[in-house]
Amino acid sequence: MDIRYQIIGGIPLQGDITISGSKNAALPLMAGSVLVSGETVLTNVPRLRDTESMLRILEFLGAVTTFENGTVRINTEHLESKPIPAELVSKLRGSIVLLGPLLSRFGVVEMSYPGGCVLGKRPVEAHVVALEQMGAQNMSTEEVLHLQGTLKPSHIILPEFSVTATENAIFAAALVPGETRIDLAAAEPHVQEVARMAKKMGAEVEGIGTHTLLIRGKKNLTPTSHRVPFDYLEAGVMVIAAILTKGKLRLHDVDIHQLHLFLDTLRRSGAVWKYAPEEKQLLVDGELSFLHAMHIRTNIHPGFPTDLQAPLGVAMTQAKGVSRVFERLYEGRLAYLYELEKMGAHVEILNAHQALIIGPTPLRGRMVASNDIRAGAAMVLAALCAEGQTTITDVRYIERGYDRLDEKLRSLGAKIERVVVEDA
Repeated sequence: MDIRYQIIGGIPLQGDITISGSKNAALPLMAGSVLVSGETVLTNVPRLRDTESMLRILEFLGAVTTFENGTVRINTEHLESKPIPAELVSKLRGSIVLLGPLLSRFGVVEMSYPGGCVLGKRPVEAHVVALEQMGAQNMSTEEVLHLQGTLKPSHIILPEFSVTATENAIFAAALVPGETRIDLAAAEPHVQEVARMAKKMGAEVEGIGTHTLLIRGKKNLTPTSHRVPFDYLEAGVMVIAAILTKGKLRLHDVDIHQLHLFLDTLRRSGAVWKYAPEEKQLLVDGELSFLHAMHIRTNIHPGFPTDLQAPLGVAMTQAKGVSRVFERLYEGRLAYLYELEKMGAHVEILNAHQALIIGPTPLRGRMVASNDIRAGAAMVLAALCAEGQTTITDVRYIERGYDRLDEKLRSLGAKIERVVVEDA
């Protein structure tokens, strides 16, 4: 079965939209419920394929869960650590964040290797190295991730600025009495949220938002409630949608600090927006925005977020001059440019990490593929400003990361239809 979007472009988007909760924060926060015996309550959780997949895994381990009106309740009183089969984790890369919590609470974790988007090589080495530094024994094979042992407070030096490895290390250390230091920690907003949840559960955490964390864990943590923050990646897509369609959108529940470099890049390139801090509203005026060429280099936080590189690449096709993209984190992140070329974009791919985009060039409706979550969002943006009808295949990727994106765009005036094509 293939799920597709059919989009007729050229319609200015108008109106108000409330940004959903962040998938990248929701998944590790759900995994954090494993640390305690009792009920964890998470609010503002987006209903996505990925969040529902995480709930299925937790239920397999013995949790009792509910998901109603954006609120997830996870009761882990009867949870146990047992081998998690491939059918539960093969399509959810985010399931890797269960390693630290399960190992720390039960002394053993075993699962098939997690799957997800194909974005170049995304090894599990950083996770294993972090937990080995806390005393874990690596019993893994080519088919199964298997760690066991009693963890001890330690000095962890991560081999890379890995978001999910940092989250695993935070949760693992939170349940280990004594002080653990994590160097080369990732500092993305969703990592900060994991640290805040660990604090609410009773661990002491210093250095939130920096690349060095100090965690004083406790043998017993307390169940808590936590609100999932807004999805700054969805907000970024909506900002670009307003600009590309020459529309005007007001985004609600937005923390501008999580979008600082992205919005600053757009402003310097001719985009017009205004933020109301008290109301947490971001007004984007596409009618007054006229883009000129921009240069971006993705980087770890607080650098330019790699997950907004593809959406901004679409904006570059409509900017005057030669724009340059340098994707420094993943070698597979420029594949969407081949799809944009089908639609008429003028692209010169220099190597696996760098490309030039020459604009402005009119885009024309075509059949294009959604190669991963963020590339899929980029194809939606391209379709919204293209002439004629665009068909986007494999939108299951998009629906893994964006909460009812097609419904939200329709509410703003877009002509977008979700079509299910049965296998022959």
